[in-house]
Amino acid sequence: MQSSSYKILLLLLILLAAILLTVGLVAPIITFRKFIFIQNTFSILTGTWNLLKEGQLFLFVIITLFSIILPIFKLGLLAKLVVSTSPINVSSKKILELLHRFGKWSMLDVFVVAILVVVVKLGAIADVEKHIGLYAYAAAAILIMLITHFVVNVKSTNSAPDR
Repeated sequence: MQSSSYKILLLLLILLAAILLTVGLVAPIITFRKFIFIQNTFSILTGTWNLLKEGQLFLFVIITLFSIILPIFKLGLLAKLVVSTSPINVSSKKILELLHRFGKWSMLDVFVVAILVVVVKLGAIADVEKHIGLYAYAAAAILIMLITHFVVNVKSTNSAPDR
């Protein structure tokens, strides 16, 4: 694959990750149904907003930082690095590696929701329905990790792989 076509592929993957992330943040991720009458549906954004309204500042900050701000910042940095014609400098590489390491925490929401689903399914009080936002967010987080890996490896060697 040529260098310019490799850049285009990476930029398309970044665009796809951005779309998936947006859907994952705004679309409903789960619906809790308690008994017959009580139903709560929320997205990551509405869930974090509810945490803030309820005074759960620590959880609000952690989830907002790792699940909203970090992935958006990481996508912007990845796009900048892909468009750049120069290899990654030492400071950018350190930032990218740090983001890659902490980017795994972006999956925190997905794991918390998965645990909630299992716990609620074990009880007879409530039912949980998963929605597209959960899958879109998980796909975006995984795709961002893969793109980061490709960008770090390709830009570090100063050339795109030839295929």
